[in-house]
Amino acid sequence: MSIIYTTAKTDDDLRQILALQRQNLYNNTPAEYQQDQGFTTVEHPFEVIQQMNNALPQIIAKDGDTVVGYALVMPRTFGKLVPELVPMFDIISELSWDGKPIGDCRYYVMGQICVAQSHRGQGVFDGLYAEHKNQFSADFDLCVTEIAVRNTRSMRAHERVGFREIHRHQDHIDLWSLVVWDWS
Repeated sequence: MSIIYTTAKTDDDLRQILALQRQNLYNNTPAEYQQDQGFTTVEHPFEVIQQMNNALPQIIAKDGDTVVGYALVMPRTFGKLVPELVPMFDIISELSWDGKPIGDCRYYVMGQICVAQSHRGQGVFDGLYAEHKNQFSADFDLCVTEIAVRNTRSMRAHERVGFREIHRHQDHIDLWSLVVWDWS
């Protein structure tokens, strides 16, 4: 296995992200799979992921020509672009980190992370976030995301990388943990 961490450069990269996303959507996977392997919650239309990639490059892991993992990047100006994420962006704007409003910090939102089942347990998750830090730490102090609390695999992995919980909230889909990775 020769994994390369890079950014999405082609429409094919973006289509592969969306295919991996669909394979792992919570409404496409059985509950037992979700509990053991995790899941994704939001499905992005191609046009949206293309706009996101034009604004900030999407981080991917490739094994040869195949995308085997991704960690999406959403600038805060995209807060209204994905309706399912509007509540998260609204809550973030009300929270503080290290004594100051997050809105006063240089931050972006990691919109979703997923690793192909064939490549789990091989460090790809950590590699995707290392590439996030490599690509964005010069321009941003914080990476913010939310995780479904019942997605225990993802909760543990985010904590291992360095994210810290700052808030929990319930919506019509799930109980969510808002987490921050501080690079300042």
